[in-house]
Amino acid sequence: MSVKIFRAAAGLATVVLSAGAQAAFELNFQTPVSKVGERVYDLHTVILLICFVIFIAVFGTLLYSVFAHRKSKGHVAAQFHENTTVEVLWTIIPFVILVLIAWPATTTLLAMRDTAEPDVTVKVTGYQWEWAYDYLKGEGEGISFLSNLATPHDQIYGTAAKGEHYLREVNNPLVVPVGKKIRILTTANDVIHSWFVPELFVKQDANPGFIRDTWFRAEKEGTFRGQCAELCGKDHGFMPIVVEVVSPEKYSAWVAEQKKKMAGLADDPGKRATEAGEAVAPADIKTARR
Repeated sequence: MSVKIFRAAAGLATVVLSAGAQAAFELNFQTPVSKVGERVYDLHTVILLICFVIFIAVFGTLLYSVFAHRKSKGHVAAQFHENTTVEVLWTIIPFVILVLIAWPATTTLLAMRDTAEPDVTVKVTGYQWEWAYDYLKGEGEGISFLSNLATPHDQIYGTAAKGEHYLREVNNPLVVPVGKKIRILTTANDVIHSWFVPELFVKQDANPGFIRDTWFRAEKEGTFRGQCAELCGKDHGFMPIVVEVVSPEKYSAWVAEQKKKMAGLADDPGKRATEAGEAVAPADIKTARR
């Protein structure tokens, strides 16, 4: 018996100490940078509080009943088979709670799916193990490039100190203007991937042979990082996503730079194939990959 007690104490101590050793013990969503993200965040908080209140009420009543009406105090269990009042209450109260939850949940879900009238449309194609971005409509139309992991190999293999954005940095980020509605079309070339950027509150699977869509409108400038959220093979963990939200002026300058770069590459197919990470025409992506 003493051995079992010792093992249990050792296990408990291990759990407590390992929990205290966490570098960042965070239990909530990342701070949203879009209006829809704020709605999702608030909805999550409200429903979590409702669930917490229900949990306290149900289990508090249960524990009080078990303790206060135990047999050792002489209580005898009541014998009855039905109570119309109780049955009506435990039907109506959950129904009202579900209706109160369903209304904001439905309106938020509809807002998340409203991809109409975008300012910029970008097709995102998942490959093993990189992303291809094609600007289809809006300012920047015609720009295409591949986005790959940019973390140096010596960091990955442990021969150098890990950088601040280890495994979450790319050579070519997705660049979009602040305050504009960005429609994202997702698909894949091989297996199922998932385009996920937590701070933008965007997560959409990319399925081979299908086009799915989502959208976001970032309300502030900055660099926002995510990753493929669908197990897609041996290098699944090396498929980061970086979105740079810039001012409209900087975005226009970036578009002009990419167009100029594409024009320079158009006359040199060999250079186009060797610079797969740079801006290339949509039809040339497969050639660049080969």
